[in-house]
Amino acid sequence: MSAENAHKLDHVLRADRPDELLDPATHARQYSTVRKAHETELIEDYVELIGDLIDAKGEARAVEIAQRMGVTQATVGKMIRRMTEAGLVTSQPYRSIFLTDEGREMARISRERHIVVLRFLRALGVAEATARQDAEGMEHHVSDETLAVLQQFAEQRGQ
Repeated sequence: MSAENAHKLDHVLRADRPDELLDPATHARQYSTVRKAHETELIEDYVELIGDLIDAKGEARAVEIAQRMGVTQATVGKMIRRMTEAGLVTSQPYRSIFLTDEGREMARISRERHIVVLRFLRALGVAEATARQDAEGMEHHVSDETLAVLQQFAEQRGQ
């Protein structure tokens, strides 16, 4: 394989044998991990926002969730039902939304991951608006190992 092709294909080549593609099982695991993250990221975003609203304002209401997520109240209602079925929230019509113990734990983990990625991007010198936008998606897709390295990097740079 030419050096130019190897550079173009670095993301699918073996680290120990850079002239060979990843074996199919390893390659499939990469895609499987991403699919799993996609399945949970929207729920994690909602739970994190609900937790943030409760911590900042003492309550989370569907109308404010809709405003902050940029969706309709009907969309929030569907998501609240989905999260209720998953055991993450409780709610009653026209009342605040509350996190269950499981929901609080998911919100805590999601928030911590979000903050680490945001601080890492800031430490790299990424503009604040861009760092906030990028952190919103990246938090769901980094492994715990990578997250620990990002956190260490940010801490070393005072973030």
